[in-house]
Amino acid sequence: MVLKIVNKSNNKLPKYETELSAGMDVRAFLDSSITLEPLDRILVKTGLFAELEKGFEIQIRPRSGLALKKGITVLNSPGTIDADYRGEIGVILINLSKEKFVISSGDRIAQLVVCKHEQPKIVLSSSLSETQRGDKGFGSTGIN
Repeated sequence: MVLKIVNKSNNKLPKYETELSAGMDVRAFLDSSITLEPLDRILVKTGLFAELEKGFEIQIRPRSGLALKKGITVLNSPGTIDADYRGEIGVILINLSKEKFVISSGDRIAQLVVCKHEQPKIVLSSSLSETQRGDKGFGSTGIN
């Protein structure tokens, strides 16, 4: 699988930090620093444009350190970049903390994970097979 990237920012290309990493950190590309107030959300540009092969997507996911230490996460997590999208990759961030958060150009704001997917054939049906769980939803398989 090949991921083509056009980088119009002055930031490093996303890369895997370890041999077994699933995600690559992506950086903000801004003209000037921005302040994200508590409970505010913003679209942060990256200066990156991507081309994926058919059957793949890029998922935009939060960085665990930012989420834990600063309360900053990706609002539509995971965000999806489809294989036919050619625009700039943007990241929707939200500040879930009680403090302001400053984002500067070059800051690592999220991670990109490339995932394989399929488009199933959709078949209209009047019924579904029976299972032990049935229609029991949230929390129905136990708390532990």
